[in-house]
Amino acid sequence: MSQQDLFDFGLDTNSSSFRVFQATGENVRFYESFFNPNESDDLFRRVDGEVDWQQEQITLYGKTHDLPRETAWYGDANKTYTYSGIEVKSMPWIPSLIEIKERIETEYDFIFNSVLLNKYRDGSDHVSWHSDDEPELGVNPVIASVSLGGERLFKLKHKSHKEHKANNIQKDLYSIDVRLNHGSLLIMQGDTQEKWIHNIPKTTKFVAPRINLTFRLIL
Repeated sequence: MSQQDLFDFGLDTNSSSFRVFQATGENVRFYESFFNPNESDDLFRRVDGEVDWQQEQITLYGKTHDLPRETAWYGDANKTYTYSGIEVKSMPWIPSLIEIKERIETEYDFIFNSVLLNKYRDGSDHVSWHSDDEPELGVNPVIASVSLGGERLFKLKHKSHKEHKANNIQKDLYSIDVRLNHGSLLIMQGDTQEKWIHNIPKTTKFVAPRINLTFRLIL
């Protein structure tokens, strides 16, 4: 990404520095060190051990497959979420998830009532191109994505990327790559889900297990 599209900002001593991606209308922020290394190690261990991980299945073209990652859905009572044809009902909050949620809410004045967790066991676990634009999230949702464990590549692409490419528009204005490291926080807000899609691609390189927590407000 060119320097004109990526800026670093310093925050107060209670927050980490962050990067803003202007190509997204400054609606995507990346906090590389939201949790320090010791906090990140402790949270990974606790979340991994406390969460009731599930192996969901998805049906594509008439065939049923295991979802290429393990998942879990926690939140306030009776918060149901449907994605990729999978309907999940919220499990009660557990201490590690409450701790992470309250840390984000306290520092950045957001409110969340649920979290979708994905566990990427190795490089073959992935998530395909999509937007978090389900009706229960409402218009312009705030998605706060915490990464714990192995670093993975996160790709953002404008929904009109094919048109942009055909018109020779500068690539970093419609395609963004971010390395999501241990302890980082990525916030997507505004019209990001309306105009952009994102994924975590497969990799043949060795990567340590990664846990991703995406905090949401179900309306």
